[in-house]
Formats: sequence, C-alpha cells, structure tokens
Amino acid sequence: MKKRTLFKGVAAAVLATALTPAMLSAQEVTLRLHQFLPPPATVPKLILKPWAASVEEASGGRIKIEHYDAMALGGTPPSLMDQAIDGTADIVMTVVGYTPGRFPRTEVFELPFMMTDPVATSQAYMEMVETDMSGGEYDAVKVLGAWVHGPGVIHTKDGVSKLEDMEGLKLRGPTRVITDMLKELGATPVGMPLPAIPEALSKGVVDGTVIPWEVTPAIKLTELVENHTEFTGDESLYTATIVAVMNKDKYNSMPEDLRAILDEKSGQALSKFAAEVMLEYDAPGRAIAVDKGNTIVQLDAAEVARWKEKAQPVIERWVADMDSKGIDGNALIEQAKELIKKYGG
Repeated sequence: MKKRTLFKGVAAAVLATALTPAMLSAQEVTLRLHQFLPPPATVPKLILKPWAASVEEASGGRIKIEHYDAMALGGTPPSLMDQAIDGTADIVMTVVGYTPGRFPRTEVFELPFMMTDPVATSQAYMEMVETDMSGGEYDAVKVLGAWVHGPGVIHTKDGVSKLEDMEGLKLRGPTRVITDMLKELGATPVGMPLPAIPEALSKGVVDGTVIPWEVTPAIKLTELVENHTEFTGDESLYTATIVAVMNKDKYNSMPEDLRAILDEKSGQALSKFAAEVMLEYDAPGRAIAVDKGNTIVQLDAAEVARWKEKAQPVIERWVADMDSKGIDGNALIEQAKELIKKYGG
C-alpha cells in the first residue's frame, strides 16, 4: 500500500523523536489539540499528529502541540466547537454536524450524492470556507482545515442489498442532513457521535451505522456487524464534513512569524492531505472485513439510481430550509458542484 507522508516526509521523523532541549528552551507557544477519536484511529495518528509535527519542526520548536485524544480534556464530541471558541482547547477536530443547525451552508457538502471525489470535495469545501464562510459560519474561530471523508458505507447486522431492506432499520447517523436522508430511505435514524457506536450496537440500540471504511478498525466494527453495503458509481450516498479549528484569541496572540508558519501548514495543504489519507485508509479498513469473511454488497447502477431518486426530497427540504434562513439553497448547491469540478471531482 502506498505510504503518504506530510510535507516532504517530515512527519515520520519528527513523530519518532522528542524535541531537543535547545528547541524546548526556544518554545514560545503551546497549543492543546483536543478531539474525539482514540489515538490509533486514522485521523489522530496519520493526519493530526504528522501535521502537528510538521508545524513544530517548521517553527524550530517554538510551537509545541499537545495532543488530547478521545475527549481527554472532558466534555462530549458535540461540545468540541464551543471548546475551541471559549478556549477550553486551543485547537479541536470535530465533525461539523455534531452541532446541528449552526453551520447550515456547510451542510451542502453532506447532501445525498453530492460528493464525487472526496479530495476534490475537500478542496472545494476549504475554498468555500476561505471565501464565503470565514466571516459567517466560522467567524468565531480560525479554520485550519476543512475536509470530508471517503464514500459513506452502510454497515448492518442483517444486511442491505436493496432499498426495501432499509425499511425499519435502526441506523446511526452522524449529522442532521444524514439522519434526514436515512429516514427518507425508510430507516429509523438514531443520531449519535462515532464513539457511541460500539455500545449502541452491542445493546441493540441500533441495527447498524453509516461510516466510511477507514474508521471501522478504530471501533472494531467488523466484530459487531457482518454486512456492509457499498454504492457503485462516481457519486457517493453521503459524506460528513470535518474541521480543525483554533481559538481566535490564541491564534491572534501568536507572534506574526509563527502565525505565518501555522497558515502555511494549514488551509488547503491540510485539507487536501487529510482527505487523501482518509481515502487511502478506506482500503485497509475494508480488507479487515474481507479477511473476516463478512458480506460486502455492491449496489449496481440501476439500484443506486433508485436510492438517488428516493433521496431527492432530502435535498428539496434542505433547500427550503436554507431559503427560510435567507440563504439561496439552490445557488449554494450549484456553487459547491462547480467548486468540486474545479478541483477535478
């Protein structure tokens, strides 16, 4: 499998070594990075820690980033955005939809079958943040990166091979848009953050979940369900939006040269890198299910077309909701599609 490194291979070397005493003595800024996933998961291990290591090295040790995984600083995943705003943490990584309704424009990238290529979609999302959203939805924070994960997959105990199999299934969904989609497709959606999935499956609270392959090893999902449903074609059933954001006061208090280093390592560079890594690690996550002998159903084009038609009311409701907020929903959809095409999606 192709191995990726961040910014010319810096990450692996820095992760393997501690900062030297001379670098520590020159350190000027310590940043606490808080997020909800366990340390072995793809995002903290292969995205956030390598990114942080590259920032530390570029600063000559004057920036130190401390990692607090699995909600180690307290609170719940839905509280992460507010922790970045109030300074409980200096940087957080979170799923935007864990705070439903607060980032309505961002939801455009989560609409059914909107996402084609996750890397292109992530670059489109970050550009929209930089041009349209930093002074609106994200005006309370400094956005360091914005990206989406790879194609969403349905994972269930009993299996889904056609649209009718969704009827009555209790399925975990991560965000407002995605739970609305699951309901439209016939399921009974149950909203919850990712860390709650194993217990919910074990106790029968849900019959399955939707998540990308890359994160399934972190929660040992293939030991809890044996059936997985994928969608063929360029368009994906769904994706979720993810951000790394920083407390604005902390960012503004940093020396100008250190802000410049942080900016250089963030933005499109971080967003593209994060999306590439998450997409790459879908393959080993899927391989675990294959090796275990689990059933993987791939819906053909005709069946996917049925799902796409069934999901259309979700888009119509979202547009109406945006219009009620003074946002031109249809125009936002077209803008997102054009940006995704711009980056090759």
